[in-house]
Amino acid sequence: MRAVIQRVKEASVTVGGKIISNIDQGYLILLGIEAADGKEDIDWLSAKIAGLRVFGDENGAMNLSIQDVDGEVIVVSQFTLHASTKKGKRPSFIKAARPEQAIPLYESFVSELGKHLGKEVQTGAFGAMMDVQLINDGPVTISIDTKNKE
Repeated sequence: MRAVIQRVKEASVTVGGKIISNIDQGYLILLGIEAADGKEDIDWLSAKIAGLRVFGDENGAMNLSIQDVDGEVIVVSQFTLHASTKKGKRPSFIKAARPEQAIPLYESFVSELGKHLGKEVQTGAFGAMMDVQLINDGPVTISIDTKNKE
């Protein structure tokens, strides 16, 4: 499971001309799920993200978590995070989980992250063509892969 966490001042997801998610300060998380992912990846990654300290304290140092700043979250499924570009010019997505496996894992991740944060986590629309807008704060962008825990 791969996540790209972007600290944002605001973000939104639009599908078919309608805004389906909209947040102020918080995280826009792009989540890639591969066939080898499971519950332990969800548990580890959701706890890791909830505890990340990347928001500025009174001295401007990154010492505060999203919970400390009462931030909001949007999670957008992004199978292209598992693109392999080793051969040729067209990426291969063979490691990305198929929708029948990825959707339940995505929904479980969103639920688990919401439990850690004590609030609802907003989402994109799985498999839909989405317009994702954000104002990146910093910019601060963190990439985490559950296969590289150590």
